[in-house]
Amino acid sequence: MARRLLVHTRTTGYRHDSIPDAVAALRAFDGFEAEHTEDPAALERPLEPYAAVVFLSTSGEVLTPAGRERLAAYVERGGGFVGVHAAACTEYDWPYYGELLGARFARHPDYQPGRVLVEDHGHPATRHLPAVWPFTDEWYDFRTNPRGTVRVLARADESSYRGGGMGADHPLVWCREQGRGRVFYTALGHASEAYTDPDFLAHLRGGTDWAAGPAGR
Repeated sequence: MARRLLVHTRTTGYRHDSIPDAVAALRAFDGFEAEHTEDPAALERPLEPYAAVVFLSTSGEVLTPAGRERLAAYVERGGGFVGVHAAACTEYDWPYYGELLGARFARHPDYQPGRVLVEDHGHPATRHLPAVWPFTDEWYDFRTNPRGTVRVLARADESSYRGGGMGADHPLVWCREQGRGRVFYTALGHASEAYTDPDFLAHLRGGTDWAAGPAGR
């Protein structure tokens, strides 16, 4: 039986042109049934039927107070949460969300090629990747370094692109547990091209699979 995903793409700030391609990619994942919404009321309803909630390049304040309560309770009780790219630019006014995700977006340099350094090949999101993964993205900087509160899976090699602001220790991809739930975040995924890249799709699928947990959870 397919596991259900609730894919939320509401934006009240910057809106990524890649969102339709990203939604299509998630809908194509075998073993999942992705329901797409931009309606904050969808997060006010019971979330237990979903294996994971995905915030896919959301931006700004995207939830109602009731939706915040529902999402927090869902994750604490064992629901999965996946944040993709601009999910880190979301819900700045809700302290719990910053804890849930692990870090908040600060800035990014120009979209450009660079290198991802994989630290942990023992996770489904990274086990297929080379130790050094060439990629093109925005290379998000974060307000704080999440290392120490998250399991860092990959970091940026700031020597491989211009404008990095975090130094040698620049996490880009991580996971963590919140209550009984699992949280996965990847800062990658700015452009539509990412959602046709086999390595990135396997990366996103692996992270989603981990957060969602086994079928029937």
